[in-house]
Amino acid sequence: MPLHKYPPAIWDALKLKEGIYARLPEHYRLSLLEKRKPSPVHWKQHGLKFCLSPKSGQRERVQDVPILPYFPPEADKGLWGGEGWVTGYRYANNDKLSARVKKVWKPQLFTRELHSEILDKTFSITVTMRTLDLIDAAYGFDFYILKTPKEDLNSKFGMDLKRAMLMRLASRDPNLHPNDPSKRDHMYNKYKEFVIPMEEAEWVGLSLEEAIEKQRLLEKKDPTPLFKVYVEELVKQFETRTLAEAAITVKKSE
Repeated sequence: MPLHKYPPAIWDALKLKEGIYARLPEHYRLSLLEKRKPSPVHWKQHGLKFCLSPKSGQRERVQDVPILPYFPPEADKGLWGGEGWVTGYRYANNDKLSARVKKVWKPQLFTRELHSEILDKTFSITVTMRTLDLIDAAYGFDFYILKTPKEDLNSKFGMDLKRAMLMRLASRDPNLHPNDPSKRDHMYNKYKEFVIPMEEAEWVGLSLEEAIEKQRLLEKKDPTPLFKVYVEELVKQFETRTLAEAAITVKKSE
């Protein structure tokens, strides 16, 4: 007899079909169900099932074994470019005859000032050299944030930046370069390929807890005070009585 009515692998999908989870926007729920693998950073894909051995010249089987890094909470506050902590073992004193000891390889971090054209603001961000290379490859900080998917960005701060950028692009905020309309129009046209409706932009990058709280606030309705209810009923009674008295007066005059 099974331990659970439904297998644990589909619990998250079933949870989104009940209660306030089911009332979340459809595009947000679909984004939660999308499970994409991040781009390999600490390992290289062979892309082949077999290859020729350089020693024997015989065909041998190869397989891709991904190295899954650990991302500490500090990674959510910066942009590490997919790099994380890699755990493994090393030989003490580089002697293969000695015992193995645990080792953690950590990325080298830098603090850099990065400017966003869309937000017109400079941020002091903790980055890695790979992040700087990716920004150069994307031809700019804003392009890097907007083009990189969430599983590769892997940063709460980065997703907050993306949401702010998308919301400004969707609204075409006039506060961007208010004294230079031509420069503002040029900026919005430069990033027009990333424009999405505001209804979707304001949900990008929200955690499930944040999305639930946002949906709860949208559904929240303040109770109407009783005195307002009684006043409205009293006004309606006076209006009804006034109309009835006017009708009686008209009949009598006839």
